[in-house]
Amino acid sequence: MAIVTVPDQDRRITAPAEIAAFLRDHGIHYERWPLEDRVDPAAPAEAILAAYAPEIDELKRRGGFVTADVIDVRPETPNLDVMLAKFAKEHTHTEDEVRFILQGRGVFHINPGDRPVFAIEVWAGDLISVPLGTRHWFDLCGDRRIRAIRLFQDMTGWTPHYLDDGVHGRYEPLCLGPAWVAGSAETAS
Repeated sequence: MAIVTVPDQDRRITAPAEIAAFLRDHGIHYERWPLEDRVDPAAPAEAILAAYAPEIDELKRRGGFVTADVIDVRPETPNLDVMLAKFAKEHTHTEDEVRFILQGRGVFHINPGDRPVFAIEVWAGDLISVPLGTRHWFDLCGDRRIRAIRLFQDMTGWTPHYLDDGVHGRYEPLCLGPAWVAGSAETAS
């Protein structure tokens, strides 16, 4: 279950329907996909892609995606800091950035320009689609672990277009995690 945080408004949204509505208002598609009894999230990439083939095929049909893969980032990933530095700078893409989280957690920061920056902490089971041209950046949470299905419209894959006026340096990753949600009385904005 995702958490949306608007740091400049000291606001958190944890109720699934409110998260979906808030993100939809910003042009971001969000939904939950089943994890239980589908496939072991640690299975080989081919097994993951086969298990989620119906959902992937539907996204391909709707969004013009031509390929999907599984990214697996762990603390021991070679050159992890270099890779994370690329994600953590504000950028855009010329296609939608679609991720279905299988394991781990991360934070997409979105800079809508005309409204406050907000963060979406994504967890296992979350599917997010950040529209092309959206100013954003991504950070891993403290465990530095994420495994996700990615979809691409271009076979060359992920190409960032960095922004000279990016605001990413003013915001810290906002990973709250399951313990915060379980211990919080705040379940909505």
